[in-house]
Amino acid sequence: MSRQATLETLTHALPLIAPSMLKCDFGNLQRDVSLLETAGAALLHLDVMDGHFVPNLSYGPMVIKAMRPLTEMIFDAHLMISEPDRYLDDYLDAGCDCITFHVEAVDDPRSLLRRIKQADAVSGLALNPGTPVEALEDSLAECDFVLVMSVEPGFGGQKFLPVALDKLRRLRQMSAAGTMLSVDGGIGVKTIGEAAQAGANLFVAGSSIFDADDYGVAADELLTIAKSYPASSSTEG
Repeated sequence: MSRQATLETLTHALPLIAPSMLKCDFGNLQRDVSLLETAGAALLHLDVMDGHFVPNLSYGPMVIKAMRPLTEMIFDAHLMISEPDRYLDDYLDAGCDCITFHVEAVDDPRSLLRRIKQADAVSGLALNPGTPVEALEDSLAECDFVLVMSVEPGFGGQKFLPVALDKLRRLRQMSAAGTMLSVDGGIGVKTIGEAAQAGANLFVAGSSIFDADDYGVAADELLTIAKSYPASSSTEG
């Protein structure tokens, strides 16, 4: 899918729940992908960890490439890795439609954001809970979306950090009209409403989806709550 087609698909689907594949059953990966597709998921959030930028290892381009033929859902690779520029082509070749990397992992994100867009993929930039939004200010014009971490990256199942709410509010004011705002970490029925009200419109959800008996019911419940807390300034559509 082209960058423009991906952006149009995402924009028309907002607000959107993005299942975090860190919490899937890797022993039944094909089954989980099929269940998520049946549940109506439009985007899979692929958590890539290198054991260096974050203190954990997950999976890399080989696993993503093996997943690619299983579905036409949009793949967003969240690169929680050092030197993301060095490995960009591997994730593009694996079939990722969106590439998100961390502002803390590079000296100047703008050149890598441009490379992603030149490769006809959607560009995303993430920041950790302890990183001020000013770190993104010079790069926002190159971002298709911004990912605010509401937990420390590296592990699933953590509690939502309220510091993310102020960052979302500020980024909604700072960002261009079409910039999507994503939030990742601790998103569930008790937290998604506040995140939506603060300006998020793309919600990464792990435990709240994969710990449920029915992925579709869980995602619909989250989406219903998110829609009931509209942001004061929204870019949807």
